[in-house]
Amino acid sequence: MTSAPASATQAWSLPKKIAVGACAILTVYLAATYLVVPALWKHHVHKHPSLEDTPGITHTSSGIPGDPINVALIGTKAEVVRIMLASQWYPADPLSLKSCLEIAAASVLKRPDPAAPVSSLYLFGRQEDLAFEQEVGDNPRHRHHVRFWQTEKVDSDGRPIWVGSAVYDRRVGLSKTTGQITHVTAANVDAERDYLFQCLEKTGELADRYVVDNFHKTKEGKNGGGDPWHTDGNLYVGVIKSGG
Repeated sequence: MTSAPASATQAWSLPKKIAVGACAILTVYLAATYLVVPALWKHHVHKHPSLEDTPGITHTSSGIPGDPINVALIGTKAEVVRIMLASQWYPADPLSLKSCLEIAAASVLKRPDPAAPVSSLYLFGRQEDLAFEQEVGDNPRHRHHVRFWQTEKVDSDGRPIWVGSAVYDRRVGLSKTTGQITHVTAANVDAERDYLFQCLEKTGELADRYVVDNFHKTKEGKNGGGDPWHTDGNLYVGVIKSGG
């Protein structure tokens, strides 16, 4: 009895190898898709509580809708202050008549004002817990700024979650709703959200970052000064390294 030629055996074995390889790839894909990834996601959700029930819009003291929430940080107050200072964003002064007149004078004279005040906005029934800003050149008419509120949520390490509103001031003007001297804000709040996280990442102090997709269902509006805003609806979350 003659055996099959070697070439025929090789011809039959090649499809078998391809089939076996395809089955192996399919098995790995199914395991990753239906077992590993969901398990990792559950761990992620367990470690970092959901923010979907967090209010998405701040309000003025008169109850007028303000700037949208678009950023969040996880860490102690000291860690939040540390990473913001490391990213060269500095604490803003409390708002007062004196500080309003000072920023108006600085704008007219084009003097730098690294600690210019931010107007108070409210979330959870209280004004911001922390506020930071970063100058743009030597002209106080332009600046980056962000307000943070500490939430009642904590991560698995017991560190609080802070939600914030990062907005870019493009010039000084009068509020369309109150007539007071204020900064007029840029409409693209996503650009300021992205810029803040670029600054944070450069510090090397972020242990992790992730995105809460569609945090905002309403993706455009006007703030307390009557300035329009729009967003893709996503919330950026940064996890600060512990200690340090």
